[in-house]
Amino acid sequence: MNWLHSIEYPGATGTIEILILATVFYFLVKFFRGTRGAAILTGLTIILALLMVLTKFTNLQVLNWLLQKLMAFLALALVVIFHPEIRRALARIGRQGNFLAGKARLALADPITEAVVLLAARKIGALIAIEREMGTRSIQDTGTLLNSEVSTELLASIFHPGTPLHDGGVIISEERIAAAGCVFPLTQNDDLSRDLGTRHRAAIGVTEETDTLVVVVSEETGMISIAYNGRLKRGYDGPHLRRVLASFLGRESGLRQLARRRNGEENGQMSFIFGEEPNE
Repeated sequence: MNWLHSIEYPGATGTIEILILATVFYFLVKFFRGTRGAAILTGLTIILALLMVLTKFTNLQVLNWLLQKLMAFLALALVVIFHPEIRRALARIGRQGNFLAGKARLALADPITEAVVLLAARKIGALIAIEREMGTRSIQDTGTLLNSEVSTELLASIFHPGTPLHDGGVIISEERIAAAGCVFPLTQNDDLSRDLGTRHRAAIGVTEETDTLVVVVSEETGMISIAYNGRLKRGYDGPHLRRVLASFLGRESGLRQLARRRNGEENGQMSFIFGEEPNE
């Protein structure tokens, strides 16, 4: 038991540092959990840890030294792997307070829902992205700028087959239709179902890079789907879609959301959207 006396216990400063590091590590794990690169990071960490232990106990000093030097590049690897998530988080911090829930914004739920239900009944494909706090100007520039009032008739007309803008996506920003015929980035996630077409992959792709919510209508089946934060839920009906849109359009600003997350009232995956009956 003499080895117990050789242990150097941390003082007050050391205890504070340990608590700070533990808190940072906890929030990092919570932030990265469920993201596209989480599995990659886990695998990379396990491989490096095993190699470090193996080279240490087998006395392979050169390889152990090289691995220690490679660990310094782990921070760069994190930036490369998680660049969409990091960009989204930084943008939210820099644009706090821009998402104000007012009557005008909440009123958008009705025309959007009516247009989507109409398009779904006629099996007309549609792709509608609704901005939250992060700007989508670069994506808007790929289409035709409109700056028009949101209405059921206009949304239905845009996606009607044969019209010049029906193939792209619509972006709703600041209570108006900002642009139509936009080209959304496709997701690079290989774990998605093979029956998802380009429209659904574009919906997931734009939500991986921004905090938009995207409503998708399948032209093959007329099924209504919602994409958010890199996830897709399918099989919505009109009333459920309207509830989701009303919840999304009525969320508080970034500072109040952060307080709610800390209180356990809201998680990073928007449970008010993905915690109900539709299935993936």
